[in-house]
Amino acid sequence: MAGILHGSARTTPRIRAELQASKESSRALAAQYGLNPKTVAKWRKRTVTTDAPMGPTPGSTVLTPAEEAIVVEFRRRTLLPLDDVLGCLRDTIPHLSRSALHRCLQRHSISRLPAAETAQTRKRFKTYEIGYVHIDSCELRHAEGKLVMFLAIDRVSKFTYVEFHESAGKMEGSAFLRSVVAAFPYKIYTVLTDNGMAFADLPKNRTGPSRRFLGPHIFDRVCIEHGIEHRLTKPYHPWTNGQAERMNRTIKDATVKVFHYDDLQSLKAHVLAFVTAYNFAKHLKALCWKTPFQTICQAWTKDPDRFKIDPHHLIPGPYT
Repeated sequence: MAGILHGSARTTPRIRAELQASKESSRALAAQYGLNPKTVAKWRKRTVTTDAPMGPTPGSTVLTPAEEAIVVEFRRRTLLPLDDVLGCLRDTIPHLSRSALHRCLQRHSISRLPAAETAQTRKRFKTYEIGYVHIDSCELRHAEGKLVMFLAIDRVSKFTYVEFHESAGKMEGSAFLRSVVAAFPYKIYTVLTDNGMAFADLPKNRTGPSRRFLGPHIFDRVCIEHGIEHRLTKPYHPWTNGQAERMNRTIKDATVKVFHYDDLQSLKAHVLAFVTAYNFAKHLKALCWKTPFQTICQAWTKDPDRFKIDPHHLIPGPYT
């Protein structure tokens, strides 16, 4: 079957073959066939009689062949959605954009996931406003001793704040809450904690004469002072405060479980540096690949009345 000629072609494959086989000059052949001498010279230089392919180049102009192979293999092995693939490969291929990734997957016919992988089977969580904070404490062990790390993380923005204390008592818990209120640039309306001594009285002391004589727990007094609702998890259900529990594990996995520290000060400095990087540089899937700081700034743009200060004032300086 003959190939399709270009719409503006002045020659046929037969004429092109005759031009290539002829010994006459290009000017004579141009006069004989009624062609431009440049057209005759072009076909005499070629070894085929078909038109050159026209239109866009099928390959990528953004990704190299090696980068494209990485994208294709990663997609086939993980079967992750498009945005998840983009987030995971952002560090490996910095110039990868969402559109370039989509075109790459389309070229290799893997732009659609199997139906079983795209089915939504998980129940979505309730939507909350910024200002719902989870608070917890954990121990960081070192050869010189141990540190009690208090941690607060916002359920919506994932903004995190930590402090170190020698023990996890009532006074330390209340002091940490005051620091959290001062550190967060917006008003906190709810705090969720476990039933630890730093945050709540024993169940038997929450009602009756003991409560009337001693009054509320000091942590609750700080909550009342700042207009914060204090919620407690169900006893023996630590997963209710899962965000704080998971952040504790994330910090440990990045610090004490992989590094050795000469002293407690080095440990504190590394943890604080990690939390700062997490707040200002870590792109999180739960935030649509924004950082906690970017999420806070976006919330400030929509509703500045919730904020005590402009969150842009929190940006670390060169000596932070």
